[in-house]
Amino acid sequence: MLEPLGQSQVMSYLKGLSKEHIIHLISFEKTEDWKKNIERSEILRDIQDHNIVWHPLKYHKRPSAFATFWDIFCGSLLGLYLIIRYQLKIVHARSYVPSVMALILKKISRVKYIFDMRGFWADERLDGGLWKRESKLFRVAKHFERLFLLSADHVVSLTYAAVREVEKFQYLKNNLPPMTVIPTCANLDLFKPQDVKQLNDSFTLGYVGSVGTWYLFKEVISAFKQLLEINPNAKFLIVNKGEHEYIQELLRKESLPKESIKLISAKHSEIPQLMSQMDAGIFFIKPTFSKQASAPTKLAEFLGCGIPCLSNSGVGDMALILETNRVGVAIKSFENETIKNGLECLLELKKQSDIQERCRNVALTNFSLKDGTKAYKKIYDGLLKIK
Repeated sequence: MLEPLGQSQVMSYLKGLSKEHIIHLISFEKTEDWKKNIERSEILRDIQDHNIVWHPLKYHKRPSAFATFWDIFCGSLLGLYLIIRYQLKIVHARSYVPSVMALILKKISRVKYIFDMRGFWADERLDGGLWKRESKLFRVAKHFERLFLLSADHVVSLTYAAVREVEKFQYLKNNLPPMTVIPTCANLDLFKPQDVKQLNDSFTLGYVGSVGTWYLFKEVISAFKQLLEINPNAKFLIVNKGEHEYIQELLRKESLPKESIKLISAKHSEIPQLMSQMDAGIFFIKPTFSKQASAPTKLAEFLGCGIPCLSNSGVGDMALILETNRVGVAIKSFENETIKNGLECLLELKKQSDIQERCRNVALTNFSLKDGTKAYKKIYDGLLKIK
């Protein structure tokens, strides 16, 4: 809960759910985050103000296998105590390792279990080159994935594309659990069109967030280079934390004009103001099997701010959302000609008088935090009615 993802993608939902349900929250916190006393105190007050009972545990990283086993043991023991002490009825686990704890608790106490997938975690490790298909770790993780899906009283997926893949699993034939799609939502009260004057009249392409692991930043730089051929006055605004040296090295290799590029860091609360200086957003993600289950937060944030995007197909429901609603372009390959065509389509989209309104409406329809909270509430209420 002490990291941005926990605050934006966990607490945001729990605040709404805690109005009608008693919430006990178990989290595993990194030592370096826990030492930030001021931030920790602020988050604790925020959690307490919403009548959520927080049970933070220490996250252990090394040695890897033993550390994970120890965290699972501690989390399961605490969870069992809370279930017995407070007569809790539902265990809601986000991703795979927490689901091992939830599975143990379900077997012992018969509570209802929600498997909030967040993605195909084992396949992400495979696609990311961290594991090999024949490795024991991958086989064990896939074995547990099977147990999670067969044991869950309800499954939450980030994308419809992932649901279609799960429906193909042979062991779920005639055993498919109830599934609900709740994408990665954004606080659209924060991420909304801003009344900020553009710094200049040139077209500004914007990039926000990490450039590593799944993000294809070299291809993004290639796209901007081609944008300069179309519009020599174009600007590139990059908002990133912690990877500036790597980004600058890539930019130097391409010999891009320094006056065309602005690289800055920013707090999460400052992002909407910076997005208001962008005419369009861009990000490319490796289109692997595991990414069928991904819903990048930045898509919701860009569209919430009324900004069209250039991205790629093969990642969750992203291409469908962008192109069906005409709020962006999803290219099918990273060849120069394909990227150039995508940029030209993006520039034409930006000229449309209703593009900002259209982007905002798509965000409200697909990525509303309020709608996401309602969907979780419906799951909770449905499970509590089952005896």
